[in-house]
Amino acid sequence: MTHATATRRTPEDPSTPLTAAELSRASEAIERVSETFSSRVVGQRRVRTALLVTLLSEGHILLESVPGLAKTLAASTLAHAVSARFTRIQCTPDLLPADIIGTQVYDPRSHEFETQLGPVHANVVLLDEINRASAKTQSALLEAMQERQTSIAGTVHRLPDPFMVLATQNPIEEEGTYVLPRAQMDRFLLKEVVDYPTEDDELMVLERIDDGTLGQHMTEVEPVITTTEVAELQELVRRVYVDPAIRRYVVSLVRATRDVTGVLGAELGEYVEIGSSPRGSIAFFQAARAMAVVQGRHYVIPEDIRELRHSVLRHRIHLSFEALADRVQPETVIDAVFRAVPTP
Repeated sequence: MTHATATRRTPEDPSTPLTAAELSRASEAIERVSETFSSRVVGQRRVRTALLVTLLSEGHILLESVPGLAKTLAASTLAHAVSARFTRIQCTPDLLPADIIGTQVYDPRSHEFETQLGPVHANVVLLDEINRASAKTQSALLEAMQERQTSIAGTVHRLPDPFMVLATQNPIEEEGTYVLPRAQMDRFLLKEVVDYPTEDDELMVLERIDDGTLGQHMTEVEPVITTTEVAELQELVRRVYVDPAIRRYVVSLVRATRDVTGVLGAELGEYVEIGSSPRGSIAFFQAARAMAVVQGRHYVIPEDIRELRHSVLRHRIHLSFEALADRVQPETVIDAVFRAVPTP
């Protein structure tokens, strides 16, 4: 497997529209990755789409689910399919920042300190149960996720390109966990809630274990595209056309989450404590472009925004204690906002 870092080409003018040939090549590459993903991960189509959108948008994703729903398999399959270097970090309360970003180690033979880079220096990094890491360790991840670099003994080390953090958290475990700060939650482009598989999908899992395509003896995933091709796809995403009406629609939606009482009335308004920051608008803008490419289009349509609504906003809308008491979910508020804001 190739672990080489992708080399960026000279980017095209963002105003240059995508050609039919470029879109065709992008669709073929995405289809190869999707087929490889589906050959290893049964069902979970929303997760597959979310991971592809996150990768093409150069963002990070938070997956929330109970254990055993193939989150680790999904992350490793995607990484191997795109020839990326993959690392998995099991977060625990005693995990230190140096365990993630790296540290300096004294070499008695040369009488010098040598820098040893940590596991975050990979293309796809899985942070398993991120809410088990301490606040100090979580803060060390912020620089890596936002600045795409780490600082060790005053020296800055750039992270490889492409770089994507896929973090997971278990909603049913509370003992020994540290709630993610709101500032860090906002760093994730998307938050996807992974559901249980359907009955047919669960039967398919058993069949694949029986024939050896799943389980301990399954074969390695063969790369179908390179990290250089991923970088090229990311450049194409930046050139996807977004009409001014769509941009205004996105801004109106995000601003409506900050004034739910004025948009929806007092009944739902009292449930929202804080609405989405401008990062919500940026996330819609970036993710919708990637969604358009995944769907084989060179332009964004309102359906792209609606399809991404829960993934983009569920971790950016903070509900009040009244909402928790009444068991109101963020998705309920988000759907109401989308119904209230006119679609262009």
